[in-house]
Amino acid sequence: MPFRDYKQKTSVVVVYTGDGKGKTTAGLGLMVRALGSGFRVAFIQFIKNWDVGEHEFIKTILPLYTNKLDFYKGGLGFFEAGELSTDDSREDHTRAVKKTFEFAYKSATSGEYQLVICDEINNAVHDGLLNIADLKRIITDKHANTSLCLTGRNFPAELIGSVDIATNMAKLKHHFDEKMLANKGIDY
Repeated sequence: MPFRDYKQKTSVVVVYTGDGKGKTTAGLGLMVRALGSGFRVAFIQFIKNWDVGEHEFIKTILPLYTNKLDFYKGGLGFFEAGELSTDDSREDHTRAVKKTFEFAYKSATSGEYQLVICDEINNAVHDGLLNIADLKRIITDKHANTSLCLTGRNFPAELIGSVDIATNMAKLKHHFDEKMLANKGIDY
């Protein structure tokens, strides 16, 4: 079919999921592309609370994009099957994720942003810190002119039909499986 027969959506929902590396990095690439196109962007972090390379980069460029980029870091660290990466309780993690979701939901539904990136929101849902219903609600209720990017492992299969683009980052090999720690500047 010729391109002249194609239509363009006003906004899309993009998912980067899977057990492979690169989900946050893909979200950051989308942020760069959107800012370069003059979009207003909200980058919202659901899990990472320590200073990682992407947070330092965003802090550095914030003054250049004063009215175009908002950054919200709301996570308390990784939470998997009851194993906490911090001294915070499950209730503390849940409270932080819900507060972060409130910011994300307001951003996605306000019409003030052309792109809202919810980094590692899928992890928060999978770990039971946020309900699938909340994830579905932000997808359904987002403003018509706002694109939404959802990253993290384990995006719920039952919501795939609700999104426009879904990429599964499949791990072929990762040195973590050989009990090697993550490398600064590469893995975080």
